Order: sequence, then C-alpha cells, then structure tokens
Amino acid sequence: MRAADVMRVGAVGLRTRPLRAFLSALGIAIGIAAMVGVVGLSSSSGAELDRQLSALGTNLLTLSAGSTITGEAAQLPKDAEAMIERIGPVQAVSSIGKAADAKVYRSEQIPEAQTGGISTYAARLDLPATVGATLRSGTWLNAATERYPAAVIGSLTAQRLGIGAAGPDTQIIVGGIRFTVVGVLEPVALASELDSGVLVGWPVAESRLGFDGHPTTLYTRSEEAKLESVRQVLAGTANPEAPNEVDISRPSDALAAKQATSQAFANLLLGVGAVALLVGGVGVANTMVISVLERRAEIGLRRSLGATRGQIRTQFLAESLLLSALGGTGGVLLGTGVTMGYALYSGWPSVVPAWATAGGLAATLLIGAIAGLYPAIRASRLSPTEALSTP
Repeated sequence: MRAADVMRVGAVGLRTRPLRAFLSALGIAIGIAAMVGVVGLSSSSGAELDRQLSALGTNLLTLSAGSTITGEAAQLPKDAEAMIERIGPVQAVSSIGKAADAKVYRSEQIPEAQTGGISTYAARLDLPATVGATLRSGTWLNAATERYPAAVIGSLTAQRLGIGAAGPDTQIIVGGIRFTVVGVLEPVALASELDSGVLVGWPVAESRLGFDGHPTTLYTRSEEAKLESVRQVLAGTANPEAPNEVDISRPSDALAAKQATSQAFANLLLGVGAVALLVGGVGVANTMVISVLERRAEIGLRRSLGATRGQIRTQFLAESLLLSALGGTGGVLLGTGVTMGYALYSGWPSVVPAWATAGGLAATLLIGAIAGLYPAIRASRLSPTEALSTP
C-alpha cells in the first residue's frame, strides 16, 4: 500500500471522530498559546523597560539622608549640592528638601487629619532636567515664581486632590497658605517620590513654610563610564563629617528589579502553560488509543489487503502528529495575537521571540510523537484475523 493511501485512510479516520479530535487539538492549542503569550508579553515588557531606560538614562544616582548611629534621622549639609558639583564626571545636580510641617489640603474646609499622604518639597529650578520629569499641564517654576506662593504638583497629588489641570484659578492650601497650581507633572519613573508631592520654590519654602534649607534628596547625573567611580565618592563628598549617614541608590536598578519580579511571575505562568500542554498531549494519546479500539476492523481489513505493520504504525503516528501540529499552529497564532493585542493596548513594542514560536511547534510535534507512539505500536501488532473478528 502506498504512503498516499496511508495518509488518505488516516484522514478519513480523523473525520469520523471530529469532536474528540477537536478537543484534543484544543488542549494542545491552549497550552502553546499560554506559553507563547507569556514569553511574548514578558519580552514586550522587557523591551518597553529598555525603551524607557534609554529615554530616561541609567546614569542617575540619588542621595538621601539616612540615619545616625543612634538611629535618629540624619541631615545632609546645606552645601552638599555645591560640593557634589565639583566632582569632575558629574554632569548635573539638583535637589529637593522636605518641608515636614507644611501640610497640603484642597481647601480650608478639609479636616486637618486628612492630608492624603502628600508631602511638600522645596525644589531647585533645574530639577525636571536632572530627573527627566515632564509636565502634563502648565509650566515649571522659574526665577520669579519660586519666590511666590506657586506650586507644581505630582501626578498622584493631582489625582488625590481632584485637580485636572493647572491654572491661575486652581489653588491649594500648603502650610496654611494658598498656593496657585502652576503645573502638573507626568509620572516620574526615576523619582517616584515626586508623584505624591507638592513642589514649591526654595526661597518661598524657607521664608513662608518653615523649611530649614537642608536638602533631603539629591539627584546627580554623571558620565556613564565613570558612574561607579562617582558613586564611591558621593557619600564622602556630600557629607564629609559623616559619610555613613548618606544613602545612595540608582533608580534604574529598582526598575530592573521590578522587571525581574515580573519575569519570575512569567516563569510561573510558563509552568502553567506547560501543564496545559501536557494535558493536551494526554488528550491526544487518549484519542489515539480509542481510535485503535474503534477501528480494529479497519486495521484488520488493511492488513488482510497487504498493509504492513510499518504502514499501520505510520498511519496512526501521522494522525497523532497531525492533531498536535494543528493544535500547535493554532496555539502559536493565538498566543502571538494576544501578545500583539495587549502590547498595542499598553503602548509597548510587540516582541514575540522566534525561539518561542519555533520551540512551541517543536514541543507540539514531540508531544504528538510521544502520545501517538504507543497507540501506533498497539495497532500494528493486531493480527488480521483478530482485528476482523472484532464486532
């Protein structure tokens, strides 16, 4: 019997069991779609992180006041910013200082205890350029407004206070004084503390809000190649008398850690997809075993007409591979579609690694071969007389 006849008879066998075959292929498809989707979404998220870091820069270091040996809150010197500017590879320095007693409210009618977790900071004029902040509405502080009751609010602050846009009629209460909101920031990826803050000029904070003039956080940008060298001398430069009281961090490391956490979760989902793929393989094996039992008469007839055991094995193994290939192809298309759709919705680059699709298809063929091997061998071992005697 020719190979074409073997495949044609196998295809007829598949058509006699459409529902069972469909469910088996569906199990394979769900497993592959889950695996491709998880890998694709994880890769797309990583590509978005790389894009963000490329746009924001990874050469930002943040210094903040830590704790003293006795556990009390430490202070950075007032001239810390000027000292850091003297470091050769440092390209930009800016700072904020927290005015702890300046509580923020939407109006005078808000109860005193309902501060909304909003902090007030004195800010330098070059802060946006240093941390990569952009404005959603209005303008940043300038040499004139930094001396008067004008404020720029973070994105979370705007949400909590119910402010949609900056304007001359938009005012808030800061430290018991009415401040006009002249700007609203977009979320700041590398300085998230600004999102829940109110930023006012350094002079007005000192003169009207009881600010002591000590910076609480400094932001520095340095040459990328010399970043680690700068990091080693920052604490001693900012606070020569107590460098151990200075905490230094790299905000981009926090974003990378967040991505690593997302990757760990993706690996968990990948395991779920593998389980679904295994279940699909069991479904294919079950379909093929039942197929052998249902088609014993057909097998006996073909053997009596001259079909060899090898041809019988080839037929059933081909059916198993065909079921798995159909499910795998559908799963790859579904997983790719989900990845592209979600990436488009989230504004991410759409990335589906070639190894994920190729590996998914290879996995389905391997599952199909394993699932169909035993039924194919069992079918080939049936003698013509035994098969034909089956009712």
